[in-house]
Order: sequence, then C-alpha cells, then structure tokens
Amino acid sequence: MEFLRRYRVFFIVMLIISAASVTAFYTALKPKTPERLRKFWHPADVNPELVDSTVWHIKKNHRIADFSFVNQNGKIITQRDYEGKIYVADFFFTTCPTICPKMTDNMVVIQQAFLDNPRVMLLSHSVTPDIDSVPVLKEYAQRKGVIDSKWNLVTGDKKEIYEMARKSYLVAKLGKPEEMYDMVHTENFVLVDSERRVRGFYDGTNSEDIENLIEDIRWLLENEKD
Repeated sequence: MEFLRRYRVFFIVMLIISAASVTAFYTALKPKTPERLRKFWHPADVNPELVDSTVWHIKKNHRIADFSFVNQNGKIITQRDYEGKIYVADFFFTTCPTICPKMTDNMVVIQQAFLDNPRVMLLSHSVTPDIDSVPVLKEYAQRKGVIDSKWNLVTGDKKEIYEMARKSYLVAKLGKPEEMYDMVHTENFVLVDSERRVRGFYDGTNSEDIENLIEDIRWLLENEKD
C-alpha cells in the first residue's frame, strides 16, 4: 500500500497516457468517410434550382418521404420495400433518346456489382407516367436486364413523382412554367442510406462517378453506423 501511495501519481499519469494511446490508435485504424460521401444532404445544401421552394429552409433531419408507386410487375412499391436498405434512386423515362439509355446501362453495372447483396437495391422513377404504363415498364425492364428482386421501375401519379424528385431526392429542375407539375429530370443518381438519408449525388452518365458510387456503397455496407 505504501508503494502504491508513493507512486500513485505515476500510475495515474500512465493510465491516462495508455487510454489516450488506445484512442489514437483506434482512430488511426478506423476507416475515414470518403470526402464525397457526406453524413447527410439537406435541401439547404443543394442547388435551389433542384429543390422545391417549400423545403429550402430545411437544414437538418431530412429524410426521404413515404411513397407508394407501381412497379414493372404491377406491384405496389412503398418505402417499406426499402426499409433498412441502401439504395440508388434516379428519374428517367423509357422513350428518352439522350441520357437515359446511358443511365440505365450504368444502373445495370451497379446491379451487377451488388447482385448477391440483398442490402443494396435500385429504384427508378418514370417522369412520364402517362406513357410509362406497367406493360411499357415491363418490356423496358426485360430489354435492359432489370432483375426484379433488385430493381424497381415505378410509375404513378405525376404530381407525387414530381414532389418526390424535388422535395425528397432534390434532383429535378423545373419544367414548363405553364405546367405546374412538369419537370426536367437530371442525370443524377442519389445514394440513400438505410436511415433514408441522402448521402451523395453522382452523374449517372459518367463511368468514373459510377465507380465512386460503387465504392461509397461498399463503404456504407461496412460502416453504416458512422
């Protein structure tokens, strides 16, 4: 006891140093979040041109809203089908002659990369739901190699799709002023984590961005709590 009392300051100092060393060692080994993969995106962080004015003020706690659409098989798809999933969302239309074919091809690349991982899914919204009926989406899905268990192509009410694009996913430009719910979809792919938070935006026509997106999904799979 006399020995412990005599050297108690020494032992206390050594304990503090040891604890600090362990913490520093753990921090050094812990994978860092990729700079492009943000903790979250809020409407206030995004180009206002891509965001509905009613949500410009939101600076925290932004989540993808509840939704209900119909997929290529006529099945109703809701947020429950994506509960606990990491997923990539985009907006397209089957008759698009420009960026959509490349976007769809790159979605296929992502699908293939996570083919055996049920935690990763894809979700594509038609911006011309009046044209993209269930049979049209089904034919498109079969032609493009869509795997039903991984990837839903959805159609539904145009107003609801528009609002999801601008209020939840933050990716659609305004369309014709005379049409209240017209929009111009962008090439953006949106990465959503298992807590329904927007984590990143990627150019769906750019191969390098697709590689980055795949890397970021893998990072989330390993470090989703961070």
